[in-house]
Amino acid sequence: MERKPVGTSWNFRLITFLLVLGLVVFLFVQLFQTGTTSRTNTFSYSHFLDQVRAGRVGEVLIQGTKIEGVLKTGERFSTQGPPEGSSAYGDLIQLLEAQGVSIQFQSSSGAGWFLTILSYLLPVILVIAFWSWMMRRMQGTNAFTFTQSRAKLVTKEYTKVTFKDVAGIEEVLEEVREIVEYLKDPGRFVRLGAKIPKGILLVGPPGTGKTLLARAIAGEAGVPFFSISGSDFVEMFVGVGAARVRDMFQKAKANAPCIVFIDELDAVGRKRGAGIGGGHDEREQTLNQLLAEMDGFEGDTGVIVLAATNRPDVLDPALLRPGRFDRKIVVPPPDLHGREAILRVHTRNKKISSDVDLSVLARRTPGFVGADLENLCNEAALLAARKNKPAIEMADFEEALERVITGLARKGMYIKEEERRRIAYHEAGHALVSKLVPNADPLLKVTIVPRGIAALGYALQLPSEDRYLLTRAELLDRLTVLLSGRAAEEVVFGDQSTGAAEDLKQATELAKRMVVEYGMSEEVGPLSLGKERTNIFLGEEIVKSDEHSEELTSAIDREIRRVVLDAYNRAKDLVARYRKALDRLAQELLKRETLDKEDVDKLLADVVPQPVG
Repeated sequence: MERKPVGTSWNFRLITFLLVLGLVVFLFVQLFQTGTTSRTNTFSYSHFLDQVRAGRVGEVLIQGTKIEGVLKTGERFSTQGPPEGSSAYGDLIQLLEAQGVSIQFQSSSGAGWFLTILSYLLPVILVIAFWSWMMRRMQGTNAFTFTQSRAKLVTKEYTKVTFKDVAGIEEVLEEVREIVEYLKDPGRFVRLGAKIPKGILLVGPPGTGKTLLARAIAGEAGVPFFSISGSDFVEMFVGVGAARVRDMFQKAKANAPCIVFIDELDAVGRKRGAGIGGGHDEREQTLNQLLAEMDGFEGDTGVIVLAATNRPDVLDPALLRPGRFDRKIVVPPPDLHGREAILRVHTRNKKISSDVDLSVLARRTPGFVGADLENLCNEAALLAARKNKPAIEMADFEEALERVITGLARKGMYIKEEERRRIAYHEAGHALVSKLVPNADPLLKVTIVPRGIAALGYALQLPSEDRYLLTRAELLDRLTVLLSGRAAEEVVFGDQSTGAAEDLKQATELAKRMVVEYGMSEEVGPLSLGKERTNIFLGEEIVKSDEHSEELTSAIDREIRRVVLDAYNRAKDLVARYRKALDRLAQELLKRETLDKEDVDKLLADVVPQPVG
């Protein structure tokens, strides 16, 4: 027996009470208005004639034998007159006309009474009809549709996505392809005693293709595929989410073997015991029902649950144990070859010029996930269409890449000449030092064209290949490049500006990680002192700031400051030593505004990088 939502009957009573109260108030107002506006005196016919002869009657309304009127004093009256067609009726009309009384005639068919009654009853009828309709609708919704699952049955014709549309995650494809093969031919696995996992959890950062992978499974599998979002279970009424879970699994079991895909599992699968409502929270009731359905007493039901989330750290441990989600598949950001494969997928239906090199684009987009690369291709297509080009050129992809990374160019922005000169030297400092230090990422472009919200210029550096480990020397070189813009300003102008605020923020964060997380400090030593970021909304304890001694905390602060100052002094020394090259770069930037890698190499052809201790 399904549990009836607790708040449903209370809502019905509230709505009924409000409707009845409104009806009573309406009738009371109508009766009050009727009582105050219909004070009419009843005259005898002889008294009425006396009032007419005395000239006290202002107007009359004759309706058959009934006569209603208003005296000149404003008093209303009514009387019964002679029937129409009689001689007395004719004498009355002549008398009224002789006294100058305004006469109006109205048919005595009875329609006036009907309209009067209808004007009172129609609002009441409408209110009762609306109330009845609302009651039937709400009762029907709760009884038949409110607790039904909102899972959609996805077919091959609906999704039109297959494994050919998924690229860059070949290892993951092999894992999920095994599920499809089991559903198509379970005998291969049952013969050897193998059991297919009951649940598969796709974990990865946003945009890596978890939902796309599920759509591809729906397109490849020859079995029913039910898709639903985690947020579709949770409602304001306690018990509705659990009822929807039961209904969803009942539909799935009726269509077994099948796949149930739950997107954004963290919306319903968060850790229990952390909510304000405790064990009676609607979210926890829903989760409890999901746990029971995934591993209850019924045994193998032929239903495979596929779920996706980018927050596995907030999921309940009972949901992640074997028997529920047996297999956890990490969907990582694509590597160099994966990005190139993804670019090929997203450009296969676009007109691409012969000068487009997807391998170069893949090298210039480290850290990009599938959604980022799809957006990049779409931006390039929009730029080419805006310029009315027959095909998308490499220049369109490069412009789109800059848009995605730094924002829209603001070429019409007015900047004073002195500020423009300072910006040029700032960016030239970044470009120069990136060529001098041995471990810096290759320089792609340097410009003083403002982009985005706060970028007045930038030096774009992109690694030539994917990096998974960084040495201490490489991090120190990165710090030096970050601080070289501020160093160039101080060497040339003798003071600093606010333009290096973002550089200082990144440099301080990097130095802090080197000291407290990476153990790259001689004074502090190889210790990991970084605080674990716990989630206050999960009811977990927050790491207190007094977990280290004052001496160790002071040592950490000194080391962070020393690392940043050493890198800054190193940047100042390099900028001062190669001042002529810095001037050349800055002057050329002021003339052309943008310099690419080849331009910078020509201007710095006589500069030989020297090892700096």
